Amino acid sequence: MKEFVVNNSLAIIKKSHPEFSSEKMEILEYGLTGFYIFISKTIIIFLVAYFLGILKELIIFMLIYNAIRSFSFGMHASSSMVCLIASSITFITSTYICKLIILPIWFKVLFGIITILYIFKYSPADTEKRPIVNPKRRMVYKIISSIIAIIMVVCSLIVKDSFIANSLTFALIIQCVMISPITYKLTNQQYDNYKYYQVN
Repeated sequence: MKEFVVNNSLAIIKKSHPEFSSEKMEILEYGLTGFYIFISKTIIIFLVAYFLGILKELIIFMLIYNAIRSFSFGMHASSSMVCLIASSITFITSTYICKLIILPIWFKVLFGIITILYIFKYSPADTEKRPIVNPKRRMVYKIISSIIAIIMVVCSLIVKDSFIANSLTFALIIQCVMISPITYKLTNQQYDNYKYYQVN
């Protein structure tokens, strides 16, 4: 199904813009594939959450998580199926946990400090297909990620709603796992991909 949608979309684009180079088409193929995986994965996860009665909470958790993920980046699964399974387990389980428990203040403070330092040290974490080569861009992403992490930690300490407070903490912990060199090594993925490229 993925190949059918992506290939037909590329054919339509190529017909409308015959002047596009093969390199341009490869970039479009990568973007379309990523978009398809994101949409299909999101629909499936939302359906599961709906039948479990946690759709609203899941959406909130994913919005919070994407706030830090958007600038800190991190690893991607090796295949769309692995991505779907890992994302479903991670988001649905985390949403359930955040809904059921109340984290003590010491936990949020301790892990808040750890996650801020970790995100400052290791973000942004790029991938082989999308290396962040430009040093200035890397520094901007690092600074923005660190600021967002600080804001999230502070909010987790002052927000009255326990689910949102928990989600802020859990989202940071998950993101630290996603940018960790250890995680990259365990999944046999190349870390610090920008080092293998030179800025033109």
